[in-house]
Parts: sequence; structure tokens; C-alpha cells
Amino acid sequence: MAEAWVSKLAQEIQQADAILIGGGSGLSSAAGYNHYHWSDALKEGLEAFWEHYRFKSPFEGFYHCFSDYGAQWGYYAKYSQMMHQAKTGKPYELLREIVGDKPHFVLTTNVDGQFNRVFAPEHIFIYQGDFSYLQCSQPCHDELYPSGPVVEELSAQLQDGVYLSQELVPRCPHCGRVMIPWVRDDTFMEGSAWQEQQSRYRAFLRRWLMEEKGKRLLLLELGVGEMSPGVIKLPFWQIAAANEGVRYVCMNLEKSHAPEHLKDRGMYVQGDLSQTLQQLHTELEKVGRNDGTV
Repeated sequence: MAEAWVSKLAQEIQQADAILIGGGSGLSSAAGYNHYHWSDALKEGLEAFWEHYRFKSPFEGFYHCFSDYGAQWGYYAKYSQMMHQAKTGKPYELLREIVGDKPHFVLTTNVDGQFNRVFAPEHIFIYQGDFSYLQCSQPCHDELYPSGPVVEELSAQLQDGVYLSQELVPRCPHCGRVMIPWVRDDTFMEGSAWQEQQSRYRAFLRRWLMEEKGKRLLLLELGVGEMSPGVIKLPFWQIAAANEGVRYVCMNLEKSHAPEHLKDRGMYVQGDLSQTLQQLHTELEKVGRNDGTV
């Protein structure tokens, strides 16, 4: 017999008219890509940097104050290349199948590009940016540049596995300043691409909270930690509390609870997301969905 939460959550999926996903780093950790600790999948590819700098995590390396741009871009290149080459995580594939054909949108703080593998770009707001793009570090203009070809070329030219010659460091074609990954720091550009995503997110909320009165919106929060609760967790709580037709579900590895003020419209599922999403997917296959998919 399936655990009680599985049947209940499968029913919430079935009854939802639309689903808003809030995706955090725990989802990538469940896929084997833990950016805040040295998971095997990342440590293997960044072994030279770990041995040289003894970073406590891959993200610590990203925000490290390097001695020069060559050292900095040695790390940027290899780290970005790994994320480009990484396989699509099973939890992401399961999540996409779970959502099915229901209207949906993704708000995520993840920067590793995994959501873009399984969801259409027009349905995603990547709030913290994405290693798949580069920007001018000034920034002097609004354009984003694909990073894939650049990091592939540069990774092949690392000296001692960690260092890039200064003359190879990518420069802005307009002002000559160093290019950097489009990932949130003190130079992060909330330009037209970011604003367009934000506009689509707001339009989704407007439709399902105001225009589609009487419809049922499910907020599905996955792997969201406490580092930046103001992006996903707290807004989701506020949306659910203010709208009777909204249901809130939090799935996470860490022990927590649904907020008291949501009462019977909140639900918490603790466990490894790779396992809990598989259980939910299996249950939905068994009982079917109300969106024409099985």
C-alpha cells in the first residue's frame, strides 16, 4: 500500500488546474549535483581545483577572490563546462512527467541549467541567472552571450589543470571589460532577458489568481533551503495564505513543516527528492491524471 502522503499529493496534482513550481538547489542535489558540498559528480571534474585551492564547495570557488583573471577564468571555464556536459538529472525528468500537460510555470534559484533541459524557456524564471550565459562585468550593455562554445574552448587550454593565460580571458566586445557568468553577484545584470522572464511569471500569477477565478493553483516547492527564502518560500506562503483556491506543497530532504497559517491547504513531504518524486510518479501512473496523460 502506498504511503498516505503519496495518494494525497497525487490527488492534489490531479485536481490542480495549474501548477507553479518553486525549484531550489535540493533538486539538483538529489540529481547528484550538489553545488554547496562536494558531491562525487562535481568533485571528479573539479579535482584539480579542489586539490589546489581546497574550496569547501563548488560555489565557494565561484565566489572566491582569485589572484588574477586567469586564475578566476580557469575555474569559471571548468565549472561551466561541467554543467553543460552534465546529464539531465532524473528528478527533473520525473518532475516534468508529473506536471504533464497542465498549465505550469517554474520559478527557480538554480543556476545550473537543469530546468531548461525539461521545461520550455517561456515557462521558466531563472531568478539567479544561469551559467549557460555570459555578461559584461561592468555591464556596459544588455546582451547575454551563450557560454557553451567559449568554456569548451577555454577548458582545453588550462595550464596545470587550473589556470588560464591572461590573453585568453574573455573580454566584452563593446568595452573590453572581463566577461563573467550570468550568475547573481554584485555585478549581476537584471536586464531585458531577466525582466521578460519576470513579466511572464507575473502574468502567470495574474491569470491563475485573478483572471481564472474559481480555479485551483498548486504551489509545488522542491528543495528550497533557507539561504534566500524571500525568492520562493515566503512568497509562496503569502500567495497561499491570501488565496483560498491555492494549495501549497513543500518537498524537501530536511525536516520541516507546512506553515500553521495555511492549515489544511498546506502539506509537507520529507525525503530524498529522487525517491519521493519517483513514488509520486509511480502513483500517478497507477491512478492516471485528469489532463489526458498517464
